[in-house]
Amino acid sequence: MISEKMRPLVENNSVIRVMFEEGKRLASIYGAENVYDFSLGNPSVPAPEQVNQAILDTLAQEDSMFVHGYMSNSGYEDVRAAIAESLNKRFGTGFHQGNILMTVGAASGLNVILKTLLNPEDEVIVFAPYFLEYKNYVRNYDGRLLEVAPNTADFQPDLEEFEKKITARTKAVIINTPNNPTGVVYSAKTLTAMADVLRKKQQEFGVQIALISDEPYRELAYDGVEVPFVTKFYDNTVVCYSYSKSLSLPGERIGYLVIPDAFADSQEVFSAASIANRVLGSVNAPSLMQRVIKRCVEQDVTVDLEAYDRNRNRLYQGLTDLGFSCIRPQGAFYLFVKSPVADEKAFCAQAQKYNLLLVPGSSFACPGYVRIAYCVSYEQIVRSMPAFKKLAADYGLTADCGPDEARKG
Repeated sequence: MISEKMRPLVENNSVIRVMFEEGKRLASIYGAENVYDFSLGNPSVPAPEQVNQAILDTLAQEDSMFVHGYMSNSGYEDVRAAIAESLNKRFGTGFHQGNILMTVGAASGLNVILKTLLNPEDEVIVFAPYFLEYKNYVRNYDGRLLEVAPNTADFQPDLEEFEKKITARTKAVIINTPNNPTGVVYSAKTLTAMADVLRKKQQEFGVQIALISDEPYRELAYDGVEVPFVTKFYDNTVVCYSYSKSLSLPGERIGYLVIPDAFADSQEVFSAASIANRVLGSVNAPSLMQRVIKRCVEQDVTVDLEAYDRNRNRLYQGLTDLGFSCIRPQGAFYLFVKSPVADEKAFCAQAQKYNLLLVPGSSFACPGYVRIAYCVSYEQIVRSMPAFKKLAADYGLTADCGPDEARKG
């Protein structure tokens, strides 16, 4: 009975979700404390207390119909204005409420803007490694996804190959920084060069190309690393944002799109995106969470990064001391580790013998690597180290290949 369009999705169900379910199965057998599930990017840091208080205050102080009722497809005007003001204060932008469209998280935002922009057979370019659901989102609207091969030296985008991939059918480019799965932040130098390529190709082909920046990890950056705001580099930029990571609210499904005035035909695009929000079935973002987000934005509430940073440092040091090779993540909460054998799926299977659940890099179009999500308890990371030590011994790894060598990736 299922459609032909759905059949390949069923057959290729998310490896990450499969591993997550396997973790629950193993925990029921061996005990949760003896299973080291690093599969899912599910924030372990609790939502800030201000979020809980904002929910209570919203329910106690605001009109019930206002809190629970319908509003414009694009969201409450005062919420959108508050977000625009916050972005302007933080990044020196000039947004207003007419640039902000509230969405059911970043995934919904991506689908909204892709539905708004894509015609059948339009091309969307992504840089591997990337969140593989992008492929499904593009297929939803009969577009074609083109991959730029990974630059494993530093995981900044390979702009030479990128330029060659752009054609007259290129409608959009999706970037994700800080990046899932590498934790790399795309530098201002990279974004400047990328924007130059896009402007050149727009002129060459006489088309408009959208740069879609997927930013659920924007606030998760370490060691003072700056995450450049992409609209400042290229006019035809749309930002997809989610509060899932910055406020530890993945289950609340709340985020927004930024469609700047500088975007080509911006008012028409914004109006179409508002309609796409409705016809995709979301209708509008959850009303209660919109009211809550307004309060949190006005208070500059963000999640405490200290726990993630502690996990990052402990896991990176522990694995590189064991001889594993990886680059030190600048943001997000993932470590992208080079598999000691070419077949990283076999490596993941070997890891599972020690109850270590890792995600193969082929799930992100980058075979030969594995992703480790360190948004877990610090205690789990400490408990997992003996298992990682056994795994390293299986492949003859030694501490001789320490952090300095491992940085080479």
